[in-house]
Amino acid sequence: MPLPRTRGTALRHRLAELRGPDVPAKALDARALAALAANPGCKRRAILDGAGVNKAALANALGSPSVFGQSQFAFTRGNTFEAKVKADGGAELLRLVHEKLDRTAEPPAHARVPELTATGPEGRTARTALALREATEARGEWTLFDHPMLALDVAGSPAFLEPDAVVVHPDGSWTVVEIKSFPMLDGSADPAKVGAAARQAAVYVLALERIAARLASDSAPAPRVRHRVLLVCPKDFSNLPTASAVDVRKQRAVTARQLARLTRIEDIADTLPDGTCFSPDLPAADLTTAVESVPATYAPECLSACELAFHCRARSRASGAVTSLGRSVRAELGGLTTVEDVLSAARGETGDPDDPAVAALRRAARLRAEALGVEVAACR
Repeated sequence: MPLPRTRGTALRHRLAELRGPDVPAKALDARALAALAANPGCKRRAILDGAGVNKAALANALGSPSVFGQSQFAFTRGNTFEAKVKADGGAELLRLVHEKLDRTAEPPAHARVPELTATGPEGRTARTALALREATEARGEWTLFDHPMLALDVAGSPAFLEPDAVVVHPDGSWTVVEIKSFPMLDGSADPAKVGAAARQAAVYVLALERIAARLASDSAPAPRVRHRVLLVCPKDFSNLPTASAVDVRKQRAVTARQLARLTRIEDIADTLPDGTCFSPDLPAADLTTAVESVPATYAPECLSACELAFHCRARSRASGAVTSLGRSVRAELGGLTTVEDVLSAARGETGDPDDPAVAALRRAARLRAEALGVEVAACR
């Protein structure tokens, strides 16, 4: 007699069915997790990311290829720069951490670099947690974690995350290090790129806080996870590393709140029709039906954060949904959910005149008509 499945095993089996037979799961990284947290109402992204679906391959199969993501050139350049920053046991990286974040500590003449190799993400996560505890208890010395593995629960499913580096200070506190290949010109970088890096680092801070909480005991408090992370970038137009301390408290608070709002993946999976599958090998018509069976919450911001954005934008426009105009516009329109509803209310054909959104639209229509010298029914 086969053993009964646990709830977790059943969910993993269900998510594997959604990916398709023999389709490997795509890991949910911190960048994707930050983007998911920025749009917690999108059940489509939640289930696709939770199931490990390759959204880029899915977008290609749907006929809406994505241009989202790094080019191969940028990827190679980033890896080369990261290797330079971490050379010689991370001496330059630790110098920057000391200079920007911890000048009162002893300068890092040398540092421990623990071996974090283990089998599978679960094994690497456990090995990282053990090494963090050992480094924290050692005190008095610097420790550099090169690509540790962290875990964070996302809508009831574990996400495994791999920051560029984590540094344990001599006082036992922990700092996240983000290494990026975009330049810092005269000490500052592109604000949009810095903001994206801060949101990504905030995810790592949250994951480290979970580990720190588990290490707390009656005799020892939880290790302190610093909310100022180190952003390392090339200096000006050279390949020399420079760094800046970035406070991610705001991004951490927003990400934690948004992740808590995510609908549990198993609840979304339970609403899908039997046989639903997102394998890119399926015919385009079947794949479209499967994707449309999960509600999406499209916004223009998705274009810079999600591989399925072009597909969702086309569907949003085809249905006349006001979400394609942006979240701020959508919030101002109240119960008006389609562009046709908005235009009809502005013309005075439908809508409650006492509704603030309808009243504002009619006033805007009158002002436009006056400016253009046009007489319309709503303005008479």
